[in-house]
Amino acid sequence: MLRTAESVSPKHPDKICDRISDAILDEALRQDPESRVAIEVMGGHGIVSITGEMTTKAYISIRDIAKRIAGNIGVQVNVVQQSPDIAQGVDQGGAGDQGIMVGYACDETPQKMPLEVMVARNLCDFIYSVYPYDGKTQVTLEDGEIKTVVASFQNTKQEDLKSLVEDWVRDDSVEIYCNPAGDWTTGGFDADTGVTGRKLMVDNYGPRVPIGGGAFSGKDPTKVDRSAAYAARNLAVRMLDKHRAKEVFVYLAYAIGRAMPVQATAIIDGVEMNIDPTTLTPVNIIETLNLRKPQYEKTAEWGHFGNNFTWDK
Repeated sequence: MLRTAESVSPKHPDKICDRISDAILDEALRQDPESRVAIEVMGGHGIVSITGEMTTKAYISIRDIAKRIAGNIGVQVNVVQQSPDIAQGVDQGGAGDQGIMVGYACDETPQKMPLEVMVARNLCDFIYSVYPYDGKTQVTLEDGEIKTVVASFQNTKQEDLKSLVEDWVRDDSVEIYCNPAGDWTTGGFDADTGVTGRKLMVDNYGPRVPIGGGAFSGKDPTKVDRSAAYAARNLAVRMLDKHRAKEVFVYLAYAIGRAMPVQATAIIDGVEMNIDPTTLTPVNIIETLNLRKPQYEKTAEWGHFGNNFTWDK
């Protein structure tokens, strides 16, 4: 059985956008835990455009945050207050939007994450510790063993990068492709554009596990795209432990303005069961997982699951 997953470094242009979105959210929550935030970022070729909605008592220098993460770059800001039509439902404790969220946990790794995801992430993190630039890895496993590695990193030479990967893999039978298109020195926003929420499979559980489709970064926890996805992961982890299962899926779905989910289902080693929906209102999730504190910029760096966050336990 072949399984493949990829990981990208925090300097990848899409991840830069995720990090800016979540850094703005963190600063809003630091000053005003009741902030409503929905920030989208697109950057590339000398300009970062930041748009979205924010209702907060905080004073935030959005341009300074963007420059801290992206460097000396032009910043365009167009941020307005949250729509009153959305706010009226959220004010009553309802979900900030409709949506489907999928939580997952398995027994393949100590992090309760798919093995291919953790191998790709750990390799990317290892290379990034030596070459802290734009880059990505892709790993293919065959029956749980590494079969193929692809690694592309800015400001490296093929032979040096391959040597680094070989030291990490320690298996001469593994196919290794380093900078297969050639060495490159232009990366990040100088080489390509980035957009918030474009690395959804990297943020979640890799291509093996379905996702609901919503992005996380830049969204305060009244948005169930984020908070309910974290709750679904937390439920999956706890059910995996409770039932000593091999694999757990949790499916949640919401209607905008409504507090109770319209679906709350778990599949434990192939057996479906219902979950008590009364524990899964946005207000309850936020309180249970302590989601109103600044903590989100770190989630945008190496994935939202399997990194020992509150919802991973």
